[in-house]
Amino acid sequence: MACPKRPVYQCAAVDEPGPGGFFGELVQDSALDLHFGVMRLHIRICLICILAIAAFVSGAPAQDTDLTQIKEQELEKVREQISRLKQSMDKRAAARDRITGELQAAEVMIAETRLHLRELERQQAFSRKKKAELDTRLEAKAAELAEESRQLAAQVRSAYTSGQQERMKLLLNQHDPATLGRLMTYYRYLSEFRGENIDAVNSHIRELSDLREQAAAEEIRLGGLARARTADLSELKTAQEKRQGLLTTLQFKIAQEGSEIERLAAQEQDLARLIAELTTILSDYPITSEEPFSDLKGRLTWPIAGSLLHDFGQPRASGHLKWHGVVLAAPRGREIRAVYHGRVIFADWLAGMGLLVIVDHGEGYMTLYGYNETTLKIVGDWVAPGDVIATVGDSGGQSRSGLYFEIRKGTKTLNPRSWVSRQPTGN
Repeated sequence: MACPKRPVYQCAAVDEPGPGGFFGELVQDSALDLHFGVMRLHIRICLICILAIAAFVSGAPAQDTDLTQIKEQELEKVREQISRLKQSMDKRAAARDRITGELQAAEVMIAETRLHLRELERQQAFSRKKKAELDTRLEAKAAELAEESRQLAAQVRSAYTSGQQERMKLLLNQHDPATLGRLMTYYRYLSEFRGENIDAVNSHIRELSDLREQAAAEEIRLGGLARARTADLSELKTAQEKRQGLLTTLQFKIAQEGSEIERLAAQEQDLARLIAELTTILSDYPITSEEPFSDLKGRLTWPIAGSLLHDFGQPRASGHLKWHGVVLAAPRGREIRAVYHGRVIFADWLAGMGLLVIVDHGEGYMTLYGYNETTLKIVGDWVAPGDVIATVGDSGGQSRSGLYFEIRKGTKTLNPRSWVSRQPTGN
């Protein structure tokens, strides 16, 4: 809001005294009074404008904060709804099969341990780098201290050799006042330089002491991280052994009861139910992108580089069921990337899928990423094309590591090979 421009008023001129001059003075005084009155009015208006703008600006962050809090509260409600849905599905799965519940617990433990190991390794790398930098600084400071000490020692020896009465001798033996003044100035500078050298040596000693303390603390931290990593590796081994035992038991049970088809069909129904429930929960939170997902058919990039193990529409379970997505074989731990903009609406363990991430892209389109070793996003996170969302694994009871990738529009599955054509780079 701009302040009004100040008007310009022309006052009457007074050239000489007399009746006309007196009248001119009255005109001038009246005009000046009017002028200053208008100026005061405009100043008030400007102040009001400034205060209004300040109030607006100061109120904007508060409004943004309120909107952020409201959005966060809404997101938390969505998370709670999805959590209750997941608990309900876990109960149904456990009622069908006790081993599945134990397998979930084991694989979730493995995922959490691997995530903790990953964080420990990151911290270890940081500490090693910091320790190396400290060692380099220690070496440089030690060299500087040695040089300062050498110079100081040379000055001390020179002073000792010259004797303690050098200034007194100069005063008694020197007859030229100008030469005497120059020499005394020289000795004053030399004395100050010695003092500066002593200060520098003391400073380097203190810095070396601080660096040694920091290096020792970093060494202790590295030792603690190494012990924590060893403990995590032990837990990981125990969880993996338990998982393998559960898989052996599950395979024996399936072979004995011939229940593989029923188990896979029930898992497909669980996934379809999950998708339907998620769609209902998130119906009030639509997603929009600059380019709709439907326009990207044939132009998406595969989430990982891998070899095709199972294709969309291929028969499974002796031909009684079909694959609704593709399975790509890939090394354990390889990064999995989102294919397009969207919001994570599920990141948890599901029977048959293991650790599963579902991304909603709007218009009813979703992408599913299953069999993961770890999930790196949580419900509500926004992702962009190429963002790392998980790592390749064999969760869900798989016999080898890989990625299950599926595209859906609502409850209908779509052939990923019709949508994805580009190979990822640097994966």
